[in-house]
Amino acid sequence: MQALLILNIVGLTPRLLGELTPRLKAFADHGQLLPMQTVTPAVTCSVQASMMTGLTPQEHGIVGNGWLFRDLSEIWFWRQSNKLVNGEKIWEAGKARNPKFTCANLFWWYNMASSHDYGITPRPIYKADGRKLPDCYTTPPDWREQLSQKLGAFPLFQFWGPATTIRSSRWIADAAKIAITEKDPTLTMVYLPHLDYDLQRHGPDLSNPAVQQSLRDIDAVAGDLIAHAQQAGRRVMILSEYGITTVDRPVHLNRILREAGYLVVREEDGGELLDPIASSAYAVADHQIAHIYISRPELVAPVRRLLSAIPGVDGIWAGAERAELGLDHPRSGELVVMADRHAWFTYYYWQDDARAPDFARTVEIHRKPGYDPAELFVDAGIRLPKLAVAWRLGKRLLGFRSLMNVIGLDASLVKGSHGRPVDDAQDGPLLLFDRAATCPPDQARATAVKDIALNIIFNEGVGK
Repeated sequence: MQALLILNIVGLTPRLLGELTPRLKAFADHGQLLPMQTVTPAVTCSVQASMMTGLTPQEHGIVGNGWLFRDLSEIWFWRQSNKLVNGEKIWEAGKARNPKFTCANLFWWYNMASSHDYGITPRPIYKADGRKLPDCYTTPPDWREQLSQKLGAFPLFQFWGPATTIRSSRWIADAAKIAITEKDPTLTMVYLPHLDYDLQRHGPDLSNPAVQQSLRDIDAVAGDLIAHAQQAGRRVMILSEYGITTVDRPVHLNRILREAGYLVVREEDGGELLDPIASSAYAVADHQIAHIYISRPELVAPVRRLLSAIPGVDGIWAGAERAELGLDHPRSGELVVMADRHAWFTYYYWQDDARAPDFARTVEIHRKPGYDPAELFVDAGIRLPKLAVAWRLGKRLLGFRSLMNVIGLDASLVKGSHGRPVDDAQDGPLLLFDRAATCPPDQARATAVKDIALNIIFNEGVGK
């Protein structure tokens, strides 16, 4: 077997390769660069599941980063169990071909309760007093302590949120080097998220100094990991899940559904919570795609008419029509809505910011009934944000309860999004190989990644 590193650099597109990414550009120039056809929705959990299984979302069941869990009547995002993903995983297929096949999965999603050999994923410690402490979950369990001793605690607060930096991706890359050296897996899967975040903040604007620095930073971290893997005898395959394109219109589907009487809220301690049980229709927003869950069949048509008239909505699919997107699955909403290329969907359902729930102004990916890129920004109304954060942290250290409510509610700050198919392949995801002619262009698809990787490892057919 030929050992392989699959490096997932989220947000990287053919257009972004250039002077700011000299090491990645050199890798592409000496190998093969292909634009990649991804799946809908082009969001992390769905795309990664398709790469792991070779299946579409309607086959593996990961219809977004989150959805309505119908048996619970609750909306959940960013679940971790691999048992949610239907289909044979890439490492299971590898082990079926050769029992000596091993896999290290570093930060690809659905990392827990998995059959891979080695795994790492973010897993904060939630204390009873409300504190959230940085930590991770590993397979096997004792690997966590070994990595923490060598690298320090996983920098959770630099992984996501307004304080995100290259530090978290560097930690992941350093952990991957340790995995390659000490565990010697046949397949090493690594997820580097850093570039994604500044592209959502600023859009893919190469004239923006922050975007320029992000490209330089990820190029350095990825370049070092690639060199380490190649020195250890690995083939290298680089990919991305989606391209991020410029947006300037947040669309508040849930506010419109509420105005029409479909969405119901529950008041708790002065704030409003979306009530999935009492509501007859509501949106679970996920970047440029939203699932609309509707309680009664006779409401599907009127809700569709309502949403079709909203500026920023590009298309709506109902029932069996969802198969056109690869989303005809029980977890999908009765309607699937796609934004136009300049728009994206918020989860906001309150009409007055004073009535927003307390978690709306915090980094709280598990309580919000939708994806919230505003978590990348500190509230512009806070004059001294570093002092505000330090004050809240200080109160916690003294034993007082303190809400880290430093996130704003201005969705117009978001300049980049994804989820829908891109208009130009240069702005979409890519596949990069260390050798020319590794893959025919017509096979450069997210659903083909599994087979391409296995062919490289076993020196069979396409990909060898």
